[in-house]
Amino acid sequence: MNASNNDAASPTIIRRAVSAISSPGGRLASGGIVLVLLPLVTVALDRAYVVYLYDLVMVYVIVALGLNILTGFTGQISIGHAGFMAIGAYASAILTGRLGLPFVMAMPLAALLTAAIGFCLGIPALRLHGHYLAIATLGFGVAVSQLSAVWEGFTGGYQGMKVPVASILGLGFNSDLRYYYLALAVTWLMLAAARNILRTRPGRALMAVRDSEVAAQAMGVNLAKYKTASFAASAFYAGIAGSLYAHLVKFISPFDFNLGVSLTLLASIVVGGLGSVTGSVLGAVFMTLLPHVFSRVKNLPLVLTGVSLIVVVLFLPHGLVSLPWRLKQAAARMRTRMGMRGATRRGTA
Repeated sequence: MNASNNDAASPTIIRRAVSAISSPGGRLASGGIVLVLLPLVTVALDRAYVVYLYDLVMVYVIVALGLNILTGFTGQISIGHAGFMAIGAYASAILTGRLGLPFVMAMPLAALLTAAIGFCLGIPALRLHGHYLAIATLGFGVAVSQLSAVWEGFTGGYQGMKVPVASILGLGFNSDLRYYYLALAVTWLMLAAARNILRTRPGRALMAVRDSEVAAQAMGVNLAKYKTASFAASAFYAGIAGSLYAHLVKFISPFDFNLGVSLTLLASIVVGGLGSVTGSVLGAVFMTLLPHVFSRVKNLPLVLTGVSLIVVVLFLPHGLVSLPWRLKQAAARMRTRMGMRGATRRGTA
């Protein structure tokens, strides 16, 4: 009797477990557990260097999120976002290394400074659209890179600048494994903030500006306010990412924030999916890991990056985030064709 009851209860328990995991809260908890255990498993498999790549991925996830707020959700293109990263990185390095501020104060201050500069850049950008705005942001990125190179007394010039180890309440994040959990916490907060912002009225206003500025203005949306706010928010994210990057590599120079980085960031949100938080994550992961996976073959990462962009633009115009939907569509079409063939054969018979 007990054995039969246990047999009957087992499928019920399994169904409940599957239902709990497939719920939004269950997926979030499962993803959190995986992310917490991932570096520990990687270290156990003697792949400690890969943990550094995880840290780097999270840095670029944050900056891709900010760029997508500006470009994907507001429709303002930027090809100079590495400049904002550079400002955040140098500001955090100077605040911690020369002024002796703790990391928990230096990172938000560096991000706020970057946001202020982004706001100032957004004011003249109000008059620019399309490729004119792209050229203006490109000039900004190049100018920041050149200033960091020639301002030797402040930034160290081409010789670079050492960055102290990040520490919170005496706990030093002096290893890639420890830094992983710091970067994970910051990335989680920035993801949650982006999702909440984009679900509120300001987020809907940004999307209205992207879809049609005339219609948005007719609905009472203040174009100047939301465009400059999107520049400031995007720069804030880049400042956070720049600070994390500086304390991760512990040495920064103008070469870390060149035009190639800006183009890679733009490619990340295009490959992942414009106007999608999940797409920002997918694109950053893809574009960060791709060069390292194929780094042993000279120039192959550049070739694969170009091929990836072509494939995405031609076959996945909404980015990797739309791939499951595309596969479902293809499967549905295939089932329909097979059903029509079966009906034709039965009719012929």
